[in-house]
Amino acid sequence: MKDSNVIQVENITLDFPLRQNGPAFLKEIFTGRFRRGKDEKTHFRALENVTLEVQRGEVLGIMGPNGAGKSTLLRVIAGIYAPDKGIVRTTGRVTLLATLGAGFQKDLTGVENCYLNGSILGFSNSEVEAILPDIISFSGIGDFIHQPIRTYSSGMKARLAFSIASNMEPELLLIDEILAVGDSDFVQRSQDRIREMVNGDATVIIVSHRVATLRNLCDRVFCMHRGEFITDGTDMEASFEAYKSYSKKTNEA
Repeated sequence: MKDSNVIQVENITLDFPLRQNGPAFLKEIFTGRFRRGKDEKTHFRALENVTLEVQRGEVLGIMGPNGAGKSTLLRVIAGIYAPDKGIVRTTGRVTLLATLGAGFQKDLTGVENCYLNGSILGFSNSEVEAILPDIISFSGIGDFIHQPIRTYSSGMKARLAFSIASNMEPELLLIDEILAVGDSDFVQRSQDRIREMVNGDATVIIVSHRVATLRNLCDRVFCMHRGEFITDGTDMEASFEAYKSYSKKTNEA
């Protein structure tokens, strides 16, 4: 039921320091004397005055050209990055599905990583054991579940990661491009699973370049560019058009 905000982001700004190279920079580190030209940038602004409210049971999409700030925003919501300014509030357990293989120990088997991820999320071994058959079945990786993660393809990692996260009943699921990996059957089953989760009051934010995926799943879609929302999310088609336009400009630059 979409009756309350479970994610509130209020006017957040986040800067990342730009890495400087060379002996001069090393000298500055050790002496504490930093000299910069008047026009020389020392920071990159990843997010600027971003505000967002997401309701319980909502599926929200975010798209934008590379470097727009989409992944950074998810990491701020997940608590990985702290904003320099602004406030982030979340209600419920947050699960972030981002870089392929993140959260996996490459030398452990798929089964062992299921138990490891479960313990991180607060599940007992017996609770993981109860849902393990469903995790294995949904992932579709067969006997590879008993092999080390380092032997997996990117698609297999994506299927197992999504299967673990979705079977452990996340309240807030943040998905960063992971649905772009895998075959059409996995994409369709993942979309069906997300709908089931939302019917159970989960909230999902999806970062994706796939217009069809966002159109099929999302209640609202925002477009980001240079760390800001450039659409308000209410007109999905306007966000798709903005994405196409700014992606073209970025590629031509």
